[in-house]
Amino acid sequence: MVIEEVNKIIKGPHRLPILLDVFYNDTVAHAPLIIFCHGYKGFKDWGAWNLLAKTFADSGIAFLKFNFSHNGGSVEQPIDFPDLEAFGHNNYTKELDDLSQVLDWVETTYSEHPYIDASNITLVGHSRGGGIVTLKAAEDSRVKTLVSLAGVSDFKSRFPKGTDLDAWESTGVRFIMNGRTKQQMPHYFQFFEDFIANASRLTIQAAAKNLKLPHLIIHGDTDTSVDLKEAFALHKWHPESQLILLEGANHVFGSHHPWDFSELPPYLQQIHSKISHFINNLQ
Repeated sequence: MVIEEVNKIIKGPHRLPILLDVFYNDTVAHAPLIIFCHGYKGFKDWGAWNLLAKTFADSGIAFLKFNFSHNGGSVEQPIDFPDLEAFGHNNYTKELDDLSQVLDWVETTYSEHPYIDASNITLVGHSRGGGIVTLKAAEDSRVKTLVSLAGVSDFKSRFPKGTDLDAWESTGVRFIMNGRTKQQMPHYFQFFEDFIANASRLTIQAAAKNLKLPHLIIHGDTDTSVDLKEAFALHKWHPESQLILLEGANHVFGSHHPWDFSELPPYLQQIHSKISHFINNLQ
C-alpha cells in the first residue's frame, strides 16, 4: 500500500520554509529514494508529478518531491505563485542550499525507517532542476544516482546580455510573463549578482565532468524549452552517462497543469519504466 505524507513543513536555510511530500510503499522494505526537483516556474504539485510519485512508490521506489523555498508558492498555497516577492529573490545558490537542507532532513528523519533507505538516494531534476541536481550530485557524496529530465546544461547563457543586462541592473528588476497564470514574475538583479559571485560552483559543465556516479539523461526530441543539444552536451561531458531520447516528446513529456486523469501520459509511463530499470539494475 502506498503511504502519502504530503505538505510536510521543514525549516529552510533562507528564512522561508520548504514544503515537501513523501510517498512510499509499506510492503517494500528499505526502498531506494528518489528526491525530485521541479524546474523554473514549477512546483511539486504541477501536472502529473503527484501521479508519477504514486506510480514510483507503488512499484517499490520511494519518492520525495518539494517546493524550493523561494519558488513563489507558500505553505498556505503551494500551487502556483502567491508570493512573487519570494520568487524575485530566488537564485541558484538558494536552490542548492534548499536541496542540501532536504538531504539533511532525509538523513535524519529516515535513518532507521523500515521502508525508506536514506543511504540510497537518486536525484531527479526536471528542466532547471536538472541543472541543480547535476551540481549537487557533483558536490555531495550522499547522492548515489542522478537523472536529468529535460535538464539544462548551462545557467549563464540564460541571463540577458548587453543593453538588456544594463537595463536590468539599472532598474533592479526584470519581469517574465507566466503564460499560464498571466502573472508578471519578477527577477531582482541579485539573481545575476549571485550567479557571478558563485560562478565556479554554478557551472554545470564543470560539475558534469566531475561526476563519479551513474547518470541517466532523458530528453524529448521536440522539446522547445530546453534544446536537445543540451542533453548531448551533458552526455559529452559525462561519457559514462546513459542518454535516452524520447521521439515526439515535448518539454513536459505530454503532461499539463492541471492533470485530471488517472493514468500518466505515455511518455511519463516510459520515463517511470526507464528510471525504475536504471535504479533497480544498480542495486
